[in-house]
Amino acid sequence: MVETNQPSERMKEDAFLVQKFLQEGDESAWNKLHKKYKDSLYMVCLKIVHSREDAEDVLSATFIKAYKNLDKYSTDFAFSTWIHKIASNASIDFLRNKKLKGITIQVDTNADNDDDKPQSVEIADKDITPDTKLIKEQFYAKLRDAIKVLKPHYQELLEMRFFQEKSYEEIGTELGLVSGTLKGQLNRAKEALLIEMKKRGLDTLYLD
Repeated sequence: MVETNQPSERMKEDAFLVQKFLQEGDESAWNKLHKKYKDSLYMVCLKIVHSREDAEDVLSATFIKAYKNLDKYSTDFAFSTWIHKIASNASIDFLRNKKLKGITIQVDTNADNDDDKPQSVEIADKDITPDTKLIKEQFYAKLRDAIKVLKPHYQELLEMRFFQEKSYEEIGTELGLVSGTLKGQLNRAKEALLIEMKKRGLDTLYLD
């Protein structure tokens, strides 16, 4: 007699939450998944990118990618495996993008290093065409419009992070927020922005 693997209670719970969110739009279901996996996913990201601040950014990108592709997830498989794979790929992509000149929105240096590397890299690249620059300019204009409808606190956080390109430490100092609180609020702000952009039919390429 051949034994078949039965889904664990954890798999069943995750599948239930995914379906509840997709079918009913229940944000609390997504929030439960977020809370359940954020710590383990953070460790996956940190192990690859070797920077606490970069790991936080990749963690946010992971949840954004999972959110965007949740309808593609099959409940026949473990949600934990699926989202951990996204975290791993997002971390690897982050390292690759960091090496590209003039491609990524922002290139933060390792927060633990005291070397002379700049916090953002702006190097002219022959592969960056005028059309590409125009597309990015148009994207940022639409991004600002989307940010304006969010909670005032979210607007402030995203403005400081995306457009002023300030580090977590700088933002925390200005707003009087401890690191853990700031990172949690910023991740929520990014996710709220993603939802607003999807409502507007905006391409979220540059948020990945």
